Amino acid sequence: MNKKTTSPYNPNSLMGHLIELRNRLLKSIAAVVLVFLSLAYFANDIYHLLSLPLMKVLPQGASMIATDVAAPFFAPFKLTFIVACILSVPYILFQIWRFVAPALYTREKHLIAPLIASSTVLFYAGIAFAYFFVFPIIFGFFTSVAPEGVTIATDISSYLDFVLKLFFAFGLSFEIPVAILLLIWTGAMSRQDLIEKRPYFIVVAFIIAMFLTPPDVLSQTLLAVPMCLLYELGIWMGRFYQPKADETETDEEAEPPHQ
Repeated sequence: MNKKTTSPYNPNSLMGHLIELRNRLLKSIAAVVLVFLSLAYFANDIYHLLSLPLMKVLPQGASMIATDVAAPFFAPFKLTFIVACILSVPYILFQIWRFVAPALYTREKHLIAPLIASSTVLFYAGIAFAYFFVFPIIFGFFTSVAPEGVTIATDISSYLDFVLKLFFAFGLSFEIPVAILLLIWTGAMSRQDLIEKRPYFIVVAFIIAMFLTPPDVLSQTLLAVPMCLLYELGIWMGRFYQPKADETETDEEAEPPHQ
């Protein structure tokens, strides 16, 4: 009597899913490495571009400094790697989508795919908002309140850490509409619940801004106000999303993941 053997590489088996996950992960890492290598030659130019919002408001003759002997080398390449990761986000999300999409119903695909695309756009929008609008304001404010006789000389590594923190703070805060739509769609909260909790969110927004920005009211306001506006945008967009439990389930079976 012949025993029926199951191939460990069956795409629907646990091993098959692990292999699929490994392949998607390797492709994502390869994308980051490829983008980084493409940008490495321009590392100093990328850092110069990042420093422009501060350099434009520094007093004439002032410049940035490096307090660590290796900082002039490592800071630009650290920034370039972060830029490579950010630029690779669409491809990484595409790989995640290709991994999870076969397990979703058609209706779920139609709802989640736009959310993934919009989350990428909103993250980039948050970074652009910080660079073009927030940085000139807060750097201009900081340099204008410096006591007389104080020479402003910002360390390049400290500046990089500072702006990266703000980039991610604004990038993540711009994801609020997507988070709200997911709450409504999953049924975790209704649109009416979110409207009623608006005053609490305003308080939470300023508390979050207090931890993610420098300890001054201007920086906190520049983050908290967009968060509140994006909260309102998410509530408005929630009119077009109904809870998952109210949707009509289809009998369409999920397709197996493709190798």
